[in-house]
Amino acid sequence: MSEPQGSEGTTQPLPVIEKAADTDTLDQSASAAAYDPPPPVLDGDDGANGRFWSARRVPAAIVALLLLALVGLFLYDIAAVRADRPAMAWRRELAQQLAERPLDDIWVLVGAGAAAALGLWLIVLAATPGLRSLLPMRRTHPDVRAGLDREAAALVLRDRAMEISGVQSARVRMGRKRADVRAVSHFRDLDDVRADLDATLADAIHGLGLSRPPALSVHVRRPGRKG
Repeated sequence: MSEPQGSEGTTQPLPVIEKAADTDTLDQSASAAAYDPPPPVLDGDDGANGRFWSARRVPAAIVALLLLALVGLFLYDIAAVRADRPAMAWRRELAQQLAERPLDDIWVLVGAGAAAALGLWLIVLAATPGLRSLLPMRRTHPDVRAGLDREAAALVLRDRAMEISGVQSARVRMGRKRADVRAVSHFRDLDDVRADLDATLADAIHGLGLSRPPALSVHVRRPGRKG
């Protein structure tokens, strides 16, 4: 996110550079840098940026360890048979059960269902990006990608909502497609508070610089009676 700026209509003083030579050149470059416009977004799709892909390290490590253990057992058993030793009891029992049990047996169906569920889970992990808590931001440079945590974005919107006159408390639930804001107003007309929240929070969402700004949903109510 960009650094916080001063209030509107104010100008921050530039740092003073004490150097005798090339003073005019330094002053001109500093003044030009102070009034440079923000970097534009990339051409094509208004700087739209896709979601970040998770590395899936934990699922990949678990699957790799399980496959390594299973393959190791089979290789050891095959090597033992090749060395004229009897096969392991579990492999003989497994081969016998697979040969004798019918396909409609309950344990065969349970095993097939578990294997299918595991395979489907792995396919979903491979085909989906993950990292749902990280919101992609607009890209302003081809080599730089930025993201904003959903909790941090919700905190920014909550702070902006608390600045509205009449808002006693606010709760923000930030999703990938919608920002749900629920505020409690202890004075002022509810319609006026809601209108101020709509305008302020819409500007705050635009200021977050998200690639796909979420839709805003605002709900305002009176505080409940105590007791």
